[in-house]
Amino acid sequence: MPFYGYYFDPTYILVLIGAVICLIASARVKTTFNKYDRVRSMSGMTGAQAAERILHAAGIYDVSVQHVAGRLTDHYDPRSKVLRLSDSTFGSASVAAVGVAAHECGHAIQHQKSYAPLMVRGAIVPVANLGSYAAWPLIIIGMFITSSTGSLLINIGILCFSLAVLFQLVTLPVEFDASKRAVRILGETGILGQEELKGTRKVLGAAALTYVASAAAAILQLLRLLILFGGRSDD
Repeated sequence: MPFYGYYFDPTYILVLIGAVICLIASARVKTTFNKYDRVRSMSGMTGAQAAERILHAAGIYDVSVQHVAGRLTDHYDPRSKVLRLSDSTFGSASVAAVGVAAHECGHAIQHQKSYAPLMVRGAIVPVANLGSYAAWPLIIIGMFITSSTGSLLINIGILCFSLAVLFQLVTLPVEFDASKRAVRILGETGILGQEELKGTRKVLGAAALTYVASAAAAILQLLRLLILFGGRSDD
């Protein structure tokens, strides 16, 4: 039976574990950010102002700081060299907002210095995106076919999913390094004091856990696929 094990099987526990890990990480980052979002930085600088200062201190003048709608939708776009700060960061002078802005500046500095893990992540984005979109259609189609063609499609689907997992793993050192750079720069420039930096570390640490959780969930899902289809017969 090609559908055996796909619905209501014990391996769903792996998916549930991954979902719980992600929910816990998401809740923690929201709680931590909200806590330090109520603490105004002594410098009074907003996230946007802090970002501009950090970029210029690093000798970066070709990256623009722009506002983007949403909450915690902050990101750095290396293709257009734009650092986008969300509603919760751009105009806020909180310790949390300044920390998040500095983290995104960390990515811009990584780009300037051709930080190896960032370059690797950028290089595998196309195949990782293709893998994430193609994996499940290939696996599902393969489940309808009981011949060797079906097994081949499933194996290709698992390989595609593995590429998406690889992207998640490569993302980890990129995010950790950006946070490390952020804390160091905030201290060196005096944008935040030592006590404020403690709060920033907690915010960025909680944010980093969301990436760890996503990677763990992806690995568990890959493990589930290998358990379900690794021993599939071609008959």
